[in-house]
Amino acid sequence: MGEHAKPFTPEKAKEIIMSLQQPAIFCNMVFDWPARHWNAEYLSEVLHGKQIRFRMGMKSTSTVPQFETTCSYVEATLEEFLTWNCDQSSISGPFRDYDHSKFWAYADYKYFLSLFEDKTDIFQDVKWSDFGFPGRNGQESTLWIGSLGAHTTCHLDSYGCNLVFQVQGRKRWHLFPPEDTPFLYPTRIPYEESSVFSKINVVNPDLKRFPQFQKAQRHMVTLNPGQVLFVPRHWWHYVESIDPVTVSINSWIELEEDHLARVEEAITRMLVCALKTAENPQNTRAWLNPTEVEETSHEVNCCYLNAAVSAFFDHCRTSKVVEIQTLRTYGDHMKKEEFSVCDHVEVGQTGSQNLTTGIGKLEAASHFGPDLVPVAQRSEEPSSERGGMFESDGKDFVDKDGEHFAKLRCAKRQQIMSNSENAVEEEIVSNTTAVPSQTFISTDDLLDCLVNPQVTRIVAQLLIQRSL
Repeated sequence: MGEHAKPFTPEKAKEIIMSLQQPAIFCNMVFDWPARHWNAEYLSEVLHGKQIRFRMGMKSTSTVPQFETTCSYVEATLEEFLTWNCDQSSISGPFRDYDHSKFWAYADYKYFLSLFEDKTDIFQDVKWSDFGFPGRNGQESTLWIGSLGAHTTCHLDSYGCNLVFQVQGRKRWHLFPPEDTPFLYPTRIPYEESSVFSKINVVNPDLKRFPQFQKAQRHMVTLNPGQVLFVPRHWWHYVESIDPVTVSINSWIELEEDHLARVEEAITRMLVCALKTAENPQNTRAWLNPTEVEETSHEVNCCYLNAAVSAFFDHCRTSKVVEIQTLRTYGDHMKKEEFSVCDHVEVGQTGSQNLTTGIGKLEAASHFGPDLVPVAQRSEEPSSERGGMFESDGKDFVDKDGEHFAKLRCAKRQQIMSNSENAVEEEIVSNTTAVPSQTFISTDDLLDCLVNPQVTRIVAQLLIQRSL
């Protein structure tokens, strides 16, 4: 391998991304990207005078997640953000009402297309083609700039998988596998398309209120500048900036499974909007995430649902891939959905048939080493102090061919899948002695059941079966 050669070819990198079911860090893959030098100071020059929306959150140790609906917002330039971030005594400018010692600022979810609308040449500074996605660059990317403590609450993304390039500063990632969903108490309030939130502040959990969270498999890693994190489909994640300034670039990679997921999201949108609007027609800000700007009327949502179902069938007719799983009964589907390294069969992104067997998983794991580091599971109990959290580079989990890791992961997943099936019943049993004589069920309580990811998957399949 040459001195400046990358450890993986684009074809091999994509093969790993499409088969790996474990978060992992790619190293030495972006050293020649122009975006490698995109620190906040450079971006402030490129975006000179441009107003950017910053989310303002409290540096607190509360057990309640800081959802975007509870945050304040500031319109400011990057220069003004950097001044506030450096001069804690500043009493002027758009950040004047926010004590730097008590607040963090986060310019999150900033799509390149709107941020650099008059500087589209800069898209070429990001080269996702190195990971096997030809033509993919900044146009399909999102920018994140934050101060110390800035974070996104724990959630999973309904669509695709995620590639995250850390440019400046470090971020600590807490990740949980898809089979831990029952232990993370999923909710769709606040509502945001494609985001399922957890009710838990995973860095300071209220275990009395959420006892099942103790069963969750926390994976942790600190992402350093120059590294790229791969987050597989439906992995939960909480992300926090642990340096004074952080800059990240990410891109969500579309997957074959997204066609069914869009039907599930359309069902969720219709139910959430219908019930929450009926509850309080004048106050959508209390439950609708600020990122949601589209109309939420029932008529619009009906059109959205029908369009999602039609698009699903259009894809099935035009694609060479036959999505047999989506046309089966719920029981059969769940068997296919088990995220086991041993027997999971995954449909690839492209139109050609790309069935990846357990052997493919083992081959992907065999690439673990200095240039592809798995994110390891942590068995330690989380500390209430963020500074006391443990992280790992995962190297202790890798042997020469990765076989030990894959077999260990396989056995663990099978055990957890069995445990998670009984999570709800166990919680009911454990709480029976504490049930009050009168229980008030809110609209949000009902929605947590109606739009639970497992429920919407059943409903989506039933809708599709009715249309066959």
